[in-house]
Amino acid sequence: IVMTAHGLLVALAVVLVAACSLERRSPALPLLDDCRAPVHYVALGDSTVEGIGASHPDLNYVSRLHGRLRALYPNAHVTNLGVGGATSADVIARQLDRAIKLRPDVVTLSIGPNDITRGMPVARYEQNLDGILGRLRRETVALIVVNLLPDLAVTPRFANGPHVDVVGRQTLKFNEALARKGLEHDVALVDLYLPSREEVPRQPMLLWRDGYHPSDAGYARWAELMWEGIEPRLGAC
Repeated sequence: IVMTAHGLLVALAVVLVAACSLERRSPALPLLDDCRAPVHYVALGDSTVEGIGASHPDLNYVSRLHGRLRALYPNAHVTNLGVGGATSADVIARQLDRAIKLRPDVVTLSIGPNDITRGMPVARYEQNLDGILGRLRRETVALIVVNLLPDLAVTPRFANGPHVDVVGRQTLKFNEALARKGLEHDVALVDLYLPSREEVPRQPMLLWRDGYHPSDAGYARWAELMWEGIEPRLGAC
């Protein structure tokens, strides 16, 4: 991928500032201090949330995170609302109301690649993020965890194609929007962008046979990174 050093440094600076600020401002939630609490984890997003590419539903990253939560909170349960092909607009139209009605304690959101590939303007994406995170913040007491997008341009689907530069630039711009809105709404922000740039080209086994979605190994790594953002914000169980 062709990326100017200045552009990459600006994008990473936005992400790092947001992550550091969020780390200081995101204490454990009181409810999660009770190890017996029936913690409800709700996942929002696209095909990576649904688990396309995993050989079994138990091996997608949402199920793996649920397993880690259950190790601390035996009564934890999960509702996975992720749907393949979903955009940020689809989360608003078809997932958000359902999530709020479930009164979640933990929410993860992974959305954006379909917005990029369908040509959604970054300003519209940012507006949708504002709506999603704003409602989750106002209408739930959940720990909200949002991941930056992996670098789509390093996947075989795009790496050698004619749109690699556009996809790479858009991934950065969308991640800048995610970082801004994450900071504004005080959510936990998890970086998948830098790990994907470093690891995917060297470890093709992280991707499924379609050269785009994670494999079982990829979802295991995704869950590991997400857990690093969640665990410090949990109670002392």
